[in-house]
Amino acid sequence: MVDDMKIGVVGCAGRMGQMVVRQITETEGCVVAGGTEPAGNPAVGADIGTLAGLEPFGVLVTDDPAAMIAAVDAVIDFTVPAATAEHARLAAQAEAVLVAGTTGLDAKQEEAVTLAARHVPVIRAPNFSIGVTLLLALTEQVAGILGPDYDIEVVEMHHRHKVDAPSGTAIGLGEAAAAGRGVDLDAVRKSGRDGHTGARPSGEIGFATLRGGDVVGDHTVVFAGEGERLELTHKAASRQVFAAGAVRAALWGRGRPAGLYSMKHVLGFAD
Repeated sequence: MVDDMKIGVVGCAGRMGQMVVRQITETEGCVVAGGTEPAGNPAVGADIGTLAGLEPFGVLVTDDPAAMIAAVDAVIDFTVPAATAEHARLAAQAEAVLVAGTTGLDAKQEEAVTLAARHVPVIRAPNFSIGVTLLLALTEQVAGILGPDYDIEVVEMHHRHKVDAPSGTAIGLGEAAAAGRGVDLDAVRKSGRDGHTGARPSGEIGFATLRGGDVVGDHTVVFAGEGERLELTHKAASRQVFAAGAVRAALWGRGRPAGLYSMKHVLGFAD
């Protein structure tokens, strides 16, 4: 009989962290075995279950990610870029599966995640929703079929507190569209328009960002051609879909060889 997978949650007191904790407790085959917050955070020393609105289960929040990650089988990270890069290094040292949903990493931070994947399974995605994973695949396929005669715009909306724009998911959708066309996104990307911009260049992939209220995450990829328009849309009503995907990814990663994986691998439609 295989023991329950011990999962640690960095940033366990945040909104997403609490959701992940609740999802782990509701999922067969895994347990919450640790959680961290930065030193000085008032949640340090509190029971992780209590913070998540559950009955206390005797696992306390710590400010020592190295010790926590060393004691678990997998770590789930929805934090900030600098922290994710360090957690990747620690996961590699501890031989723990890393599930990373943080977006906005710079080149050096991305390199830290890539290096970790040489030693442990790293499941990385801009969005762990099953629906968004399918949207990414469809976007790549449709972009390849329609070709450059159709203009592509990625429109996203999130709550007023989101600090990065475009969202990591929007950029992922742009990358999927670019891959479908066989081009580099950086060469055709246009983020926002203002003033007298002139006519839209052929082949451009545009991004529009909306912020307001408590929107969890809406993403639409628009393919606009002459005489018709195709729109692929995903709307998230709860962060629970992200937590469920992340926990599913952690369980999938158990026993896998070291490597950099995506939710496409978890869902079984990537090599």
